[in-house]
Amino acid sequence: MIGKERATPPRRRSNAFGPSRQVRRPRNLHLLSELPADLPTKLFANANRIQLAAGKILFRAGATGDGCYRVEDGLLKVTMVSRSGAERILEFLSRGAIVGELSILDGLPRSATVVAVRDATLSSVSRAEFEAFAEEHPEVYKSLVKLLAQRLRETNTVVAASSFLSLKGRVARAMLALAQHFRQEVAPSRIVIRQKIGQNDLAAMAGIPRENLTRVLNDWQRHKILSRLSGYYCLEDKTQLEHQAKL
Repeated sequence: MIGKERATPPRRRSNAFGPSRQVRRPRNLHLLSELPADLPTKLFANANRIQLAAGKILFRAGATGDGCYRVEDGLLKVTMVSRSGAERILEFLSRGAIVGELSILDGLPRSATVVAVRDATLSSVSRAEFEAFAEEHPEVYKSLVKLLAQRLRETNTVVAASSFLSLKGRVARAMLALAQHFRQEVAPSRIVIRQKIGQNDLAAMAGIPRENLTRVLNDWQRHKILSRLSGYYCLEDKTQLEHQAKL
């Protein structure tokens, strides 16, 4: 169950790859996360805090949308599941990401399922609270129109990639997306994905069977395109991955 408790400040995590490089903050597909910085800060200033344990579902696709959430700590994944039970991971969300805003904008049911990968602390804003905030800050809607147009263009690219890319191309796109979210440069041209991702999740993100993913990863490791460092994926040849991910 999700409890409405005031969260304690998250502890700093030690950096296994040294303090000299910074992990980039994630860029995600959620509209409110990319509004001018002061607007999300004001929107969530007096929000309720909730705790979500690892493996628990925040909301399911098809459920009534009654609010949106900002990730204050932890990690979530956004998924869609077919009737046969096959999962497709659309995105991972970490600190600062906002999720659930589509339903408060259009009033329709949730378009995807969101699950905690790690224990998470979230801030919650209801639809009524969002609408009251938007009345006081009408510039929200102007910014959203621009972001929606940008997202539509990006959706066209995603659809094309799913249709035309090879298996390696799909895995390369998934790896590059993870690197964009969780990258940490540990040496020139070496990028570590500073989030441990299991092969099941990576296969679901690429939209291919796990056995095909394993073959691709093994081939890349043999050719020194990719490696593993203490359980983390490391991009050894980002240029080659970008080449394979091109349409």
